[in-house]
Amino acid sequence: MWADYDNYRTVTTLRQVVRLRLKVRRCTNPACSCYHQPYRPEAEGGIALPQHEFGLDVIALIGTLRYQQHRSVPEIHEQLRARKLEISQRTVSNLLDRYDELLALSLTDGQRLAELTLKQGRVILALDGLQPDVGHEVLWVLRDCLSNEVLVARSLLSASSDELSGLLREVAGALPVAIAAVISDGQQSLRKAVREALPGVVHQLCQFHYLREAARPIYEADRHAKKELKKRVRGIRPIECALEDRKDSEAEVIRGYCTAVRSALSDDGRPPLVASGLKLQARLSAIAGSLDRITGQGNEQGGEQATEQGRGGRELQRLRAILNRGLAETQSLWPDIRSAYGWVHQAACILDNPTKLDEGAL
Repeated sequence: MWADYDNYRTVTTLRQVVRLRLKVRRCTNPACSCYHQPYRPEAEGGIALPQHEFGLDVIALIGTLRYQQHRSVPEIHEQLRARKLEISQRTVSNLLDRYDELLALSLTDGQRLAELTLKQGRVILALDGLQPDVGHEVLWVLRDCLSNEVLVARSLLSASSDELSGLLREVAGALPVAIAAVISDGQQSLRKAVREALPGVVHQLCQFHYLREAARPIYEADRHAKKELKKRVRGIRPIECALEDRKDSEAEVIRGYCTAVRSALSDDGRPPLVASGLKLQARLSAIAGSLDRITGQGNEQGGEQATEQGRGGRELQRLRAILNRGLAETQSLWPDIRSAYGWVHQAACILDNPTKLDEGAL
């Protein structure tokens, strides 16, 4: 093959806009069956799809935001614009279609999955449905827990046991090894589908769903305590308004504390293992402790000898008073919740089975 001519492409990636120079090769022998057929550089396919202006990394991020974080197309578009990408909502929808096509192409590579599962000798199947938007099709994902590979991803209009049974039979028929067990949530149609399509196969409730249901009363207590604490931490905005015209370093410090409080109030945990209320209480306690130290209120001499440095000192004292009052008034709510979540973490550790005990020993 001889280098015949150059092609140029402009591709937008997550990091930059790049200009690609592609050397196209063609055979110059008229007797050859490949005479004058262009061959583009192989590395081009690792950067972008043919005739596309956005790189594969952009497509991968769009798929992740859609199916892992359940973001809508406008939300994905907003996040990409925040990364300084010039892109329209219609293009986001088109690239999401390309992501689905690439995923489907990867999942139909039966040879790769066969080689992978043959080494293991068995498959432990995890089954779950993802619905990014209410009223849309549900994307059902069947994943092997041992290799962490997705075996099938298929959008279904309904979650009936008949459709799910067909999906399970398709996977079982394509695998060269047996399905040793199935893990899913407690949805009735899923239970029925597993019984019909995989008779005799062990079906276990997902540990995450099990813990979430078991810890529901603890979660409700934590949510109530968090609500009570947030009700008492009010008055941050007036402090920020008082500093709007100030550009000195002291005002910047106070604004930083206010931002930290706002971030703590808006942050959430993921039950059952991360208690959002306990997380908020810990973060506000750390902020209050820092304020105690810089205002001189936390030392052994007490608050009488604390010096205020102009308005900055007064604003810090106001913020400190708000936090300490809220923490003090809700102090009695946290010990029982903290103990109960300790039990949840112990249960999670047992279910994780780090020593690989069999079911009899457990």
